[in-house]
Amino acid sequence: MGSILVDGSKCNLCGKCVDQCPFGAIQIDLGKVIIDNGCRLCKLCIKNCPEGAISLLKTQKTVDKNEWNGVLVYVEHLEGEIHPVTLELIGKARQLAGEINHPVYALIMGTDVIDLGKGLLEYGVDRVLAYQDEALRHFRADLYTNIFEDCIKEFKPSIVLVGATSVGRSLAPRVAARFRTGLTADCTQLEVRPNTDLVQIRPAFGGNIMAQIVTVRTRPQFATVRYKVMEKADRLRKPGGEIIRCQVKPERLQSGLKVIRTALREKQENISDAEVLVVAGRGVKNPADLGMINELAELLNGQLACTRPLVEAGWLPYTKQIGLSGRTVKPKLIITCGVSGAIQFTACMSAAEQIFAINKDRNAPIFKVAHYGIVGDIYQIIPALIAKLKKEVRSV
Repeated sequence: MGSILVDGSKCNLCGKCVDQCPFGAIQIDLGKVIIDNGCRLCKLCIKNCPEGAISLLKTQKTVDKNEWNGVLVYVEHLEGEIHPVTLELIGKARQLAGEINHPVYALIMGTDVIDLGKGLLEYGVDRVLAYQDEALRHFRADLYTNIFEDCIKEFKPSIVLVGATSVGRSLAPRVAARFRTGLTADCTQLEVRPNTDLVQIRPAFGGNIMAQIVTVRTRPQFATVRYKVMEKADRLRKPGGEIIRCQVKPERLQSGLKVIRTALREKQENISDAEVLVVAGRGVKNPADLGMINELAELLNGQLACTRPLVEAGWLPYTKQIGLSGRTVKPKLIITCGVSGAIQFTACMSAAEQIFAINKDRNAPIFKVAHYGIVGDIYQIIPALIAKLKKEVRSV
């Protein structure tokens, strides 16, 4: 962190810094160069100042961590239904908050959200912070960012958890930027230290290492988490907590976006929700052979999925891909067919209840995470499995 310093004894007010600033954050007023809050420290003004009058004043920002208390979960909802990733985040929030003796907050915004928020109290939320206004009916990134910012300023949570959905990925970076604090995306594990520092763990460098990222000098600490990574919160027999209807400031509802109309997309099968998955890997030789993989999936009342190479080859849509650049899954049963088991893949499926791997390479990494494995050719094993299943169905 730092700030831009202008040396008035060197500056000749040439105006080049004003012209170079891509954010319009510099102006000349009353014979001085003024840099406002729009500055993003891109340093172009420093680089292009002909007199060397502009420099970066480095400052080490520190924060009183005792002033920040609580774990806040952003509640995503649509058409009166709360996205299931929210309940998973609440489960993790309760665990983290219990270790540092902090409350759990849930932030919900929209229209008619009071009743929707009441249901969250059953999952152990201490306070549901409800921002209700007609202007919040549809998600608009600028408005939601404003309200999110106001909520954090008022309640000052130490940790903020957001689902790594399309909405969450749009919202979380914007809010984190308002506080000039850290954000770690797509975390697979979260831990907390006694001093309230959040240890955010995620694959890095193409999945070759598991990085531990800590935001030590700023608050709040932001993390996004994918659906199906954390355990869903349990319902409480005797829920407590309270709903707080928070004030929505009219000046914070000025938006540059206008919603003309909305249309719900037809709901499609989601491999993240499947209880049984049969996964095609690089061991599948051509697109026509996906038919036998799909047949096995249908006999098990499951869905067909795949690894990244098959999506890149155009054999299957990206919605069928498991991995860091695809979906995270946690089915009751997953059968991998010709999948080597790179960490980019296994990091997003290793939480399955039963993992059954088929690969002709006995040293394939997939066998390290599999509960059961067969070393053999999928073109011999899968037809045999299909025949066996069909025989069992006929005998029933």
